[in-house]
Amino acid sequence: MDIPLIHQYLSQQSYWAKGRSVELVEKSIDNSLCFGVFDENENQIAFARIATDFVVFAWLMDVFVKESHKGIGVGKLLMDAIVYHPDLTPVKGIGLRTNDAHNFYRKYGFDSIPDPETWMFKMRSK
Repeated sequence: MDIPLIHQYLSQQSYWAKGRSVELVEKSIDNSLCFGVFDENENQIAFARIATDFVVFAWLMDVFVKESHKGIGVGKLLMDAIVYHPDLTPVKGIGLRTNDAHNFYRKYGFDSIPDPETWMFKMRSK
């Protein structure tokens, strides 16, 4: 994985990880199952990571496609690799958060959380 590219995108371009340090990006990658898409010159053009126990639950995070490669199927390629990955197919549920890509993720079976009243979440302050 191209750590400088991933850090630059997450800390400067994403709406969800602005200001994240390179140390935290590296730590998150070290503790996740990571996916990358690379062009014909082996330059990284997309990234995503999953935190999971490989049995019950997985959380999809930090998904991006470089602006220069959007609209040509790179995101679909990335999501196909994730949802059909043999280590993830037994996982009961995969969660994610998005502000603007609901329709894209619905194509891969993502939907609103079933029985949201049964879910709880502890949010920590910055």
